[in-house]
Amino acid sequence: MITRESALELIKEKVRNKNLIKHMLATEAIMSELAKRFGEDEFLWGIAGLVHDVDYKETEKTPEKHALVGAEWLKELGYPEDVIHAVSCHNELTGVKRENKMDESLYTCDPLTGLIVACGLIHADKKLSSIDVPFVVKRFKIKRFAAGAKREQIQNCEKIGIPLEEFIGLGLKAMQRISEDLGL
Repeated sequence: MITRESALELIKEKVRNKNLIKHMLATEAIMSELAKRFGEDEFLWGIAGLVHDVDYKETEKTPEKHALVGAEWLKELGYPEDVIHAVSCHNELTGVKRENKMDESLYTCDPLTGLIVACGLIHADKKLSSIDVPFVVKRFKIKRFAAGAKREQIQNCEKIGIPLEEFIGLGLKAMQRISEDLGL
């Protein structure tokens, strides 16, 4: 049986970068919030967010394989097929098509974490509790700010039925809830 603890053990084994681990925790938090909103399984959606970048170190020089290697590991460990598929399609370079709301949600919230972290880091006290939705939306509109946070990908939130400002608010709230774990 897959547990959050076993997922964290896998991450500790495969991921050394503390910022990447924080990103994965943030993605877990947002995915759990999205699941709650959609009436889906919060645990499974959260686990998909938590493990989605488990193979990043292994595939950093072959980005087209990122997510496929991780999906294979998850399959070998007996993870549910919907989690495996969501992980495998969150990276567009794999060519794996997104098929459902979990897939679209993981793809959409992945870059949002980076945007929100960047917003927190430019604030004087470097705390997520000090920023709000208008602050993040304003930075979202500045293309060179947190340029790695793909705006088109974040705007995919409309495809899952959530307007941009509301989606940013949901993500910010989720990340504020775990701000201690994120060091923000």
